Amino acid sequence: MSLWADRARARIAVLWQGAADGAHDLGHLDRVWRTARLIAMDEPGADGDVLAAAAYFHDAVNLPKDSPDRARASVLSAELAVRELGAMGFEAARLGAVHNAIAAHSFSAGIAPETVEARILQDADRLEALGAIGIARMFLVAGQMGGGMFDPADPMALHRPLDDRRFALDHLEVKLFHIAQTMQTATGQRMAAERAEWMASFRTRLLAEAG
Repeated sequence: MSLWADRARARIAVLWQGAADGAHDLGHLDRVWRTARLIAMDEPGADGDVLAAAAYFHDAVNLPKDSPDRARASVLSAELAVRELGAMGFEAARLGAVHNAIAAHSFSAGIAPETVEARILQDADRLEALGAIGIARMFLVAGQMGGGMFDPADPMALHRPLDDRRFALDHLEVKLFHIAQTMQTATGQRMAAERAEWMASFRTRLLAEAG
């Protein structure tokens, strides 16, 4: 366990005071950190302090999904993290690794991970979009943006274009199943495959119950 996990978490709690986003809250950060630690057990050489700081600051700047600047959120978070952590006494020589890990975690930013910590964090965060937690977050975000659960006339989009802004279930094919193919680590790949399989099973059950 890194001492920087507690320090970074406490600082983010202050920065996020009054914010309300169930998909990006302290619970999300705690889960990403827990998953990152699990993946790191199979990834020799990972710096625990860098990983902890990056895990807790990776969503420090959390822009709405429909913001035109959404793709820049990870870079803005990385820049904020460097400023905050530097002021907190984090070793300057390791701030570059924190910056890359945070900047590269985002799917939309398209920034390549350059370090083992960046690869681990990217996997840990993307695993949050998969499995039961991923399904829960998918429907939560869709509701926040005014979307519906699925198209009752064509839930599998067999005769219409996919549209995950209107129908949450479409997001599985638009993005989430693809995320499962982007894992950087062997542990992440195994976890993603299991979670993607579960999501497909959930969709089958949902559609069976919907008739």
